[in-house]
Amino acid sequence: MFGRLRKSIGRTLGSLRTDVNGGQRKRSPNLFEAAAAYVSACAEDDQDGIDEATTWVSPEALSFGVSELACRAVIVLARERDESPRTVARDLLGLPAA
Repeated sequence: MFGRLRKSIGRTLGSLRTDVNGGQRKRSPNLFEAAAAYVSACAEDDQDGIDEATTWVSPEALSFGVSELACRAVIVLARERDESPRTVARDLLGLPAA
């Protein structure tokens, strides 16, 4: 269900995020590309990359994208470690086991 909703929202946002430039359509980065660039730049302490990624989408969209990236990363790590997502998330944040 969430996959279909995500695809639908992605298509809608994708159609809204195109610019007409000289009669040709130029694709702008979507919120997931912005989130990936933002998180990567933060991990590498790249302020220029952070600043650029924040201009690609609205702050709300970037926040949603970063949240989605975090959820997916925790799920992948939980599967790799054969642990619950809650355990992995707490471990990543340095919190004591619940």
